Amino acid sequence: MPVRNGKQLRVAVLADSDTRWKWGSLTASRITDSRIAPEGLALDGYLLRGRATPTPRQLREIGVRADSLREVTAVEFLRKIEPEAYDVVVLALVGGGVQAVLHGLAHAWRGAARRPVVVTGYVGVVYEKLADGLLLRHGADVVLANSGYDADRFRAVYEGVGADASAVTECALPFLGGEPYTGVRDPYTVTFAAQPSVPDTAVDRDYLLDRLVRHAESHPDREVLLKLRSKPGEHTTHIEEIPYQKLAQRRELPANFRLVYGNMGEVLDRTDLLVTVSSTAALESLHRRIPTALLTDLGVREALGNHHFTGSGCLVSWDRLDEGALPEPDPAWLARQGVAADGTYDQAFDAARARVAALLDADRPALAPYYSRTTAPGYLPRILARHHLAPDGGPLPGAPAADRAPGPVRQVVRRAARGAYRHGVQRVAPVIRRMGEL
Repeated sequence: MPVRNGKQLRVAVLADSDTRWKWGSLTASRITDSRIAPEGLALDGYLLRGRATPTPRQLREIGVRADSLREVTAVEFLRKIEPEAYDVVVLALVGGGVQAVLHGLAHAWRGAARRPVVVTGYVGVVYEKLADGLLLRHGADVVLANSGYDADRFRAVYEGVGADASAVTECALPFLGGEPYTGVRDPYTVTFAAQPSVPDTAVDRDYLLDRLVRHAESHPDREVLLKLRSKPGEHTTHIEEIPYQKLAQRRELPANFRLVYGNMGEVLDRTDLLVTVSSTAALESLHRRIPTALLTDLGVREALGNHHFTGSGCLVSWDRLDEGALPEPDPAWLARQGVAADGTYDQAFDAARARVAALLDADRPALAPYYSRTTAPGYLPRILARHHLAPDGGPLPGAPAADRAPGPVRQVVRRAARGAYRHGVQRVAPVIRRMGEL
């Protein structure tokens, strides 16, 4: 790996939700070690304004510190990211956001002698929209794959459409860590890691809550935790229309059952058994060798994402867990998934560090996403327009200006609008859906 001259590396991370801010900021630190940045890392965070923009509480829970952190639109971000402003830009966004910003950066950096290295990837398990999500991320200099399994799939998709696959770089999820599990705690603690959109029906979510409560009732010596991602009114990467908090209010809960928030790693510090449908928390738990169960009660289905764990040895039903069963993970499966429970986790980022270092020391061509006005003329303009960008990547007329800070009135209106949207998703939309089924 090339060693760069003494210099503080300047990195910008653009994220559109709490989980993607966590992934993007931690990725930035993982792939830029002291060999690349001998004088350390200067990290500027940008939060893309939208329905899932993190609240101050969510940002505090993540616990990642940045030298600066501000909320922007895509056009405002593009106006701030001049070619010489940063060394590395990490795009921690949903696929359409990545594609729009890539085209916007290509337009903004036209003719520049040098430009930042652009990095993107996925915040967790990739179990749906594989081709769509990957092609929307094509064009970045580095497309991170969280495991060898993902890297093979990513390259196959790119090569299958005739796109350059050299950007695909194997690494691991940047937030795995914590002390390995050493044995039963006191009290024995079962944690259910909830997901905002899996499952997505009230019946299924109420079923899972009922089984968790019944487990607590039948094991009074255990502490049973329902780990929630967000509080009512907050949003994360996925929309949560039916919060577990709302369902829990309808029933009497046993004394050894609690709803908890906070950093997932801190909750795992006191967990003896992690239960979930398909949450990425399962990989965090497996990395620490904590017994981990992926539920089969609602089926093993692509819509649930638990099909990703076939072959893991961790698929199990609540009935078996109630009887005391503890899944035994398959070591080969873990290795393919980048879990690195064998202690080799730090080495998982070597390839990404080497690629970033090589790109920083080389002349880089203009960004060239696979999707263009030639390859996807009926699709790309819609993706760009959502972020106020024209088909050539330039700002549309009337796009928000970057040099005008929002005044107090506009800030109040934004917060009210965001709150109204979240209320509509969690309160009004389910009512309308039920009425439509009458």
